Amino acid sequence: MSAVVPHRVRPRLSPGRRLLTLLAVAVAGRLARSSPARIRTVLTWLRKGARPAAYAEARAARQAVVAVSLRCASDEGCLPRSLATVLLCRARGSWPEWVVGVRARPPFGAHAWLEAEGRMVEEAADPAYFRWLFSVPAAKR
Repeated sequence: MSAVVPHRVRPRLSPGRRLLTLLAVAVAGRLARSSPARIRTVLTWLRKGARPAAYAEARAARQAVVAVSLRCASDEGCLPRSLATVLLCRARGSWPEWVVGVRARPPFGAHAWLEAEGRMVEEAADPAYFRWLFSVPAAKR
């Protein structure tokens, strides 16, 4: 049995934007190998001075990340995808809320995602399907 990969419209990225996105993906890949506590500490430090991200900003950053990285585009790529997206947003001065949670129903599975303007960014699942463990929201100004 073969799997069907849905066709996605890839955003056109300028060379500078593509390079910045690839850099965010590389840093996220390295950060994703750290412990959850270390990731949280690093992100808490990085969010300082950033304004809360608008949904459209976070969505555009996520689409750019998925366009340049097959790993981030995969179903199993939630951690590097969410980290790369939050880093790309931060490079532009904004910060979506980075969230880690688990499935609300068996089988157990962890998931990382972003939220902006109070909603999940580009996630296919219903928000009730997950339970939050912790998050790194935009810093209070």
